[in-house]
Amino acid sequence: MKTKGIKHQIWELALPNILSNLSVPILSAVDTALVGHLPSPVYIGAVAVGSMIFNFVYWGFGFLRMGTTGLTAQAFGRAKTKEVSLLLQRALFVALSFGLILILAQTLIAAVSFGLINATPEVEASARIYFFIRIFAAPATLSLYAIHGWFLGVQNARYPLLVTVTVNVLNLFFDVLFVLFLGMNSNGVALGTVLSQYLGLGLSVYLLFRRYSAYLHLHALKQILALESLTRFVKVNTDIFIRTLSLIFVFSFFTAQSAALGDVPLAANSILIQLWMFFSYGIDGFAFAAESLVGKYLGANNRTQLIIVIRQIFAFGLGLGLVFTILYWGLQDFIPLLFTDQQPVLHLIGHLIGWTVIAPLISGVCYIWDGIYIGATATRGLRNAMLVCTFLIYLPLHFGLTPLWQANGMWMALVSFMLARGISLSLLSKKYLGIPLKELFPKIRYSHSD
Repeated sequence: MKTKGIKHQIWELALPNILSNLSVPILSAVDTALVGHLPSPVYIGAVAVGSMIFNFVYWGFGFLRMGTTGLTAQAFGRAKTKEVSLLLQRALFVALSFGLILILAQTLIAAVSFGLINATPEVEASARIYFFIRIFAAPATLSLYAIHGWFLGVQNARYPLLVTVTVNVLNLFFDVLFVLFLGMNSNGVALGTVLSQYLGLGLSVYLLFRRYSAYLHLHALKQILALESLTRFVKVNTDIFIRTLSLIFVFSFFTAQSAALGDVPLAANSILIQLWMFFSYGIDGFAFAAESLVGKYLGANNRTQLIIVIRQIFAFGLGLGLVFTILYWGLQDFIPLLFTDQQPVLHLIGHLIGWTVIAPLISGVCYIWDGIYIGATATRGLRNAMLVCTFLIYLPLHFGLTPLWQANGMWMALVSFMLARGISLSLLSKKYLGIPLKELFPKIRYSHSD
């Protein structure tokens, strides 16, 4: 297959992923805008704090999508139909089990979460209501992760697009209905999420039966939980879990520290984080394509195509990052007005937005490497790099810079964390992927052997 064919495959997977991914922060931005125009900044903070808790919980289970994609893509590349089928059922078994556990443990999760967050009493009261409504979406949310990952593993990015857009359109409809027409606030945002998640799960199941009935033969539980296969599934997913938990910790810690600075810094940083979500979800479209294609070509033992895929995905992903940087720079005075009309919040955003302008190019490198490592199931390297960057780079910088420059110090630490992730994953590519940097990018001059 020629390079042109590789480009076609990348875009066939990446474009639906970009569109579906961008619908997620668009919904989040609409949620923020809906409560941002209510009389008090408390409701922005409540949605931010409540969402932070679910980010920590749900993103921790992101392995259900990422691990399922890498393993399924490799089995698909080897044409192992039964294993592809078992991976779907194994992922759904784990998703539903953990979803029920989260509902049963909701009181404990709330106690720990709100005990760690130093929010004002008004914000915490509204955030608690938000939490105890949204937690009931857990089984549906985790099952959607598993099915989404499996679809990508079998090289289908269109169904995840259809499901994600449908879920978010429904969520938007319910949010507008509950907040604007029924007079609810952050609790209406939570209820809209619950309803849309279960409707999305119903659509996903319908799509599975419509196109993939050949993979839906029920297997005995002992096959689904076979020790050797389950051990690999758990090992890959445990590494991803630790990596994802560390990433969530960084963003959750950032939000918690914003709350400690007061309601206005929390609101300003929450709005800017929405802009981070836009570009990260957009560039992740290429990372998801990397998961699917890297896994497929590794499974097929095709090194030539593998290297071409990696090069092309870096080119496209960083190109999209440049587009976001240009947009944020050109529209930096206009974009914040879409989220809030509160002048103290807008004033602070004006002093901080420069960090968001430069972030897409810096963060794009590590986001793309994430997809490559996951597709290769080289999850140990992903885990190790994340732990080093979290505890030896981010936290020391945060505690060193924040007392000096307040919110600006917080953002400097976060951007430095992303830069360190990109550098470390690049340097570890030879060890964990078996591909030296000079083979991937031969035109770059290297001062010493990698």
